[in-house]
Amino acid sequence: MAEATTARVDSWLWAVRLYRTRSAATAACRAGHVRVNGERAKAAQTVRAGDEVRARQDGFDRIVVVEKLLVKRVGAPVAAEALTDLTPPRPPREEVFFVPVRDRGTGRPTKRDRREIDRLRERLDDLPDD
Repeated sequence: MAEATTARVDSWLWAVRLYRTRSAATAACRAGHVRVNGERAKAAQTVRAGDEVRARQDGFDRIVVVEKLLVKRVGAPVAAEALTDLTPPRPPREEVFFVPVRDRGTGRPTKRDRREIDRLRERLDDLPDD
């Protein structure tokens, strides 16, 4: 049986264990979190050996190069051989800034909330640049 020359990007991402389920990989493609060779990828887009795939996970990009095509999920050691990970190391936890998020449905910020936001922004502006 001849080896495949192309594979769907969502299937490949699932097969090499970048996403836990194929539907999660498909949803990431639909949301625009997956890029193949710098272009936004749809779930059915094909990948070939040598393509660069960027997948956004937890606010950071995973950058991998396709080495071997897989369409079925395989064990972790085999999956590791199917890609080359070019992802830069994540910054230490203390360097990652906390971004405040308002709860959905809370409406517009009050005057007090606005003042707290302004104080926080002033403190962030006063931090030294490296």
